[in-house]
Amino acid sequence: MNRLFEMIERCSTISIVGHIRPDGDCIGSSLGMYNYISDNYPDKRVDVFLEPIMDKFKFLKGTDDIKNTPTDEVYDLSISVDCSDTDRHGEFADIFKNAKNTVCIDHHRSNQGFGNLYYCDPDASSACEVVSRFFDMKKISKPCAEALYMGIIHDTGVLKYSATSEETMYIVGKLISKGIDTQFIIDETFYKVRYVQNKLTGRALLDSKLYLGGKVIASCISKEIFEEFGATKDDTDGIIDKLRVTEGVEVAILGYQTDDNMFKFSMRSISYVDVSVISVHFGGGGHIRASGFSMEGTYEESLEKILDMVSQQL
Repeated sequence: MNRLFEMIERCSTISIVGHIRPDGDCIGSSLGMYNYISDNYPDKRVDVFLEPIMDKFKFLKGTDDIKNTPTDEVYDLSISVDCSDTDRHGEFADIFKNAKNTVCIDHHRSNQGFGNLYYCDPDASSACEVVSRFFDMKKISKPCAEALYMGIIHDTGVLKYSATSEETMYIVGKLISKGIDTQFIIDETFYKVRYVQNKLTGRALLDSKLYLGGKVIASCISKEIFEEFGATKDDTDGIIDKLRVTEGVEVAILGYQTDDNMFKFSMRSISYVDVSVISVHFGGGGHIRASGFSMEGTYEESLEKILDMVSQQL
């Protein structure tokens, strides 16, 4: 793992790229890496490239420095975090591709390997957990710890998902020792929702249906529903987890409309269905218990195809 910092020491300019539609873990691992390098290698210029992030994450140090538009600059080193493949870099793909040296740090099972230095642990709880392994815990600042802790919290559902391990808890303990406000981070970035999100969640739960003998629950949010509530795709956060904890359910599916004939699907499973296999089949990715993808067609047509693959595992 010291090879990463050998590469950092040899360069002057570093870019960090995450995935499209950055979530908590992507933001946390990007800013965790940014703050650690900035703190311990002040002579290096570090730029983070992400699509615009939600306001609730902007308490993290470094958010004001995030660049939302690509550049033609060729960096000495580019570090990809929380990305299963280079297509997930979106409009920042060339920044990674054109860099003189590249590093991939990830935890997605669908990652096939890319970069001059590649490190992926599909059994890790989060990209933030994997990133933390590279760091000297004594040299992690409070702002760096806040970013890493936030990412772990988001990808583990506040340390409750099955990927949460003894190592996860050890790292979390070390991060907490830096004096971070854990209650603030959990409440403000994970649990707190806008009023419109409560209404949208209620509608999704009311419209949900059970399938395959009650083992699957699914719901859909159409463009009309988004318009009715004055909501956006960002307001769908947390809905899938409400569906997931329904008694007797093994798989939860949430679809929301992104275009006239296109839907984005999120999937969660409880114990034994590998939803990452299904997502990869449809051109997406993710983890064994949490994954997502987009599919062209009507919601009903798409759901039928998904249920067919779920039933094979059930």
